Amino acid sequence: MAVRRLHPDQPASFDFTPENLAWAESVISHYPVGKQASAVIPLLWRAQEQHDNWLPEPAIRYVADMLGMAYIRVYEIATFYTMFQLSPVGRKAHVQVCGTTPCMLRGSEALKEVCRRRIHHDPHHLSADGNFSWEEVECLGSCANAPMVQIFKDTYEDLTPELFEKVLDGFASGKPPKPGSQIGRQASAPIGGPTTLKEKV
Repeated sequence: MAVRRLHPDQPASFDFTPENLAWAESVISHYPVGKQASAVIPLLWRAQEQHDNWLPEPAIRYVADMLGMAYIRVYEIATFYTMFQLSPVGRKAHVQVCGTTPCMLRGSEALKEVCRRRIHHDPHHLSADGNFSWEEVECLGSCANAPMVQIFKDTYEDLTPELFEKVLDGFASGKPPKPGSQIGRQASAPIGGPTTLKEKV
């Protein structure tokens, strides 16, 4: 894991849109008085979605003020979780390649090679057209369907380099494929379909 720091070029300010502000206030209201800080992760995520899928420093302060938290506490959260992007990412897709053991054993190194060839040789860099970026992350929770990637909030599983190319082609054309298994597997059922409990009772 690389050291995660804020991008040097920051906007002057950040405010939720009226719609996102109403949503944030609704989320905060779900927590007991004095426990509003528990809403920090969903609020940071919504701020990131609003700001071209990366989280600027003014948004971190804005969320901290909303929740009555010290800026450093929210900064710690934003820099800890790889779901929060601290620099600009691809306009069409930011690819997070799982590199943990199950995905590595099932071929994630080949997926990283696709990223190096199609996006940029190094992670955390924009493609030449600014539409794509990528990084390697730790477990994304779809070990049974390894290898997999996450693009923004959706996962794409059971990938081969060829299937991953098709996923990227879909994002490039503005027609992302359906999330989940890319070989038609139902949830985490065996490849080829369920083998037990197939008869109706």
